[in-house]
Amino acid sequence: MAQSLHLLLSIIFFPNLIRFSSQQGISFVYNGFNQDKGYIHLDGVARIHNTDGLLQLTDDTTLQKGHAFFNRPFDFGSDQPLSFSTHFVCALVPKPGAGDGGHGTAFVLSSSMDLTQADPTQYLGLLNMSSNGYQILAVELDTVKTAEFDDMDNNHVGIDENSLHSVVSASASYYSDREGTNKSLTLLSGDPIHVWIDYEGTLLNVTLAPFIIDEKPRKPLLSRNINLTSIFPARKAFVGFSASTGTLVSYQYILGWSFSTSSNSLKSLDVSKLPTVPHPKMIRKKTSPPLIILMVMLALIVMAVLGGVCEYRRRKYAEVKEPWEKPYGPLRYSYKSLYKATGGFSKDGRLGKGGFGEVYKGTMPLGGDIAVKRLSHGAEQGMKQFVAEVVTMGSLQHKNLVPLLGYCRRKGELLLVSKYMEGGSVDQYLFQDDKPPLSWSQRLAILRDIASALCYLHTGASQVVLHRDIKASNVMLNGNLQGFLGDFGMARFDDNLSATAAVGTIGYMALELTSTGPSTWTDVYAFGAFMLEVACGRRPFDPEMPVEKRHLVKWVCECWRKGSLVDAMDTRLRGKFPLGEVETVLKLGLLCTCIVPDSRPTMEQVVQFINRHQTLPDFSPDTPGIGVSTPVLTRIHSLAITSASETSSPSVSSSSANNSMFISHTIIYGDGR
Repeated sequence: MAQSLHLLLSIIFFPNLIRFSSQQGISFVYNGFNQDKGYIHLDGVARIHNTDGLLQLTDDTTLQKGHAFFNRPFDFGSDQPLSFSTHFVCALVPKPGAGDGGHGTAFVLSSSMDLTQADPTQYLGLLNMSSNGYQILAVELDTVKTAEFDDMDNNHVGIDENSLHSVVSASASYYSDREGTNKSLTLLSGDPIHVWIDYEGTLLNVTLAPFIIDEKPRKPLLSRNINLTSIFPARKAFVGFSASTGTLVSYQYILGWSFSTSSNSLKSLDVSKLPTVPHPKMIRKKTSPPLIILMVMLALIVMAVLGGVCEYRRRKYAEVKEPWEKPYGPLRYSYKSLYKATGGFSKDGRLGKGGFGEVYKGTMPLGGDIAVKRLSHGAEQGMKQFVAEVVTMGSLQHKNLVPLLGYCRRKGELLLVSKYMEGGSVDQYLFQDDKPPLSWSQRLAILRDIASALCYLHTGASQVVLHRDIKASNVMLNGNLQGFLGDFGMARFDDNLSATAAVGTIGYMALELTSTGPSTWTDVYAFGAFMLEVACGRRPFDPEMPVEKRHLVKWVCECWRKGSLVDAMDTRLRGKFPLGEVETVLKLGLLCTCIVPDSRPTMEQVVQFINRHQTLPDFSPDTPGIGVSTPVLTRIHSLAITSASETSSPSVSSSSANNSMFISHTIIYGDGR
């Protein structure tokens, strides 16, 4: 009678409803745990806040565990269908400033409330390394990816049977009835989370939802057939929660909990009565004055270092910009972009070094591969004209000219940006063993390409452009071995030369350069030397050769005079060439290198001859001016000899005009010249 009265008073005066049926069925609801605390068994660091009834499973201490069980066992019995349903609201709050949070929490059915032998950390206070003597069914909300248990990630939900190796798991999410799809859910967000667990027959369903959703989603996150009687042979278990910390910690809270052995009698939680989730703030310790002074000094040092770095970078990327350059803005590259594109002008990316500077390969993020030539200049005189002419040449359009993309100007140097040619230069194929020899058809196609480009510079552009440095190292090839004329007009921009200086490379320089200066005729002469170089596979002037072969022009003419013109051809061709084409190229090369300027053909005529659209004029090896070398250039006073490229013949610049020689004989062309 006294017991019945006590139960009746509990139902009347306590808002939390707890019922026990005669068949040991259980049904209770806790909207906060500040009432009926006697039914909750706590151990470890778990506690109930006196102010609001919040159930806290773990705090900020490391390597700890906390348990909270309803202290009446759930007796399965044998005459009723086995089922239970529970709904709880939990919150997993990371410790401020701790980075990654600690381990998660779990709803658990256990054969005993005594889990003191269980381990914290990844074991969640449920099991230990041996796992002997424990009978559990747990639904874990795990926030650490543990390789030992083959966890899928650090934000998952799993169902465990007597082991922390989940029989089924999934990344935390919930089904949105409104959107008809699963939405991700972050367990360690610090926000409250709804969890529903339903067991009917042998099917266990686990459903999650954020706190702002009032109703249980229609589709569960996990479903698994579970045989409770095989896990708990004694046919009874205690229900509750377990959580733990490791070297990293997080706060684990239970705000409310409803449980029933029948899904139909499960009481709803009153979310308006649930306690709020505390969010601890990082404790800031007062800083001592000496430490403040030290921090200020360190800050000043760091600021000074950063200022020095900024000044260094400013000087490192400093450019020369003047108002007159504004019209050329779209064609100007920043030095910083070129510096990064070439890897700081790394030696590994250097393509070559010549009399006018070094060339580096670079890659622009959006512009692809480029070639950057660095030219040194010591004075500002003529720089406006220089940049204007660079921009003008950038507007030249011909399929066999290496495209000039733009420029950059800084203190002591000028940088020219052009398209990178992946095939390299012709001289690499003629004089380096690491390149395969060019066939005759490839050589003839290259000569035709360069003749077409030079003809365009002389006659097709809006104004005549003189190349002034035609040679094998300035003829570039693409991946298909098509010829492209590069460095056109660059010779005129050497700051170290006077306006009347002769510029070029020994073997390619016409005699009149020292007297009348550059002209289209001197370009024709250099192209003729280039033709002989490509056909014969040797440089126009080679001091290491015997005296009679040292000057290529003279040697080819001597072979012609002996009736064996093909003896001058490159031996690597092994005689695999059409005799008629070879004779045309060699004779045209001799004609272009005639010492009499007026006797040389124009580039328009050269294009006609090399394509065999027009026959060569009648001349012989004994024609005056044919096959005459120009050794006189090597005896000019005050020679300035530099390397035109790492693999090419020496370059010469001179302002003297001594010992010029002309032969008054003119070759008669078909056009009456």
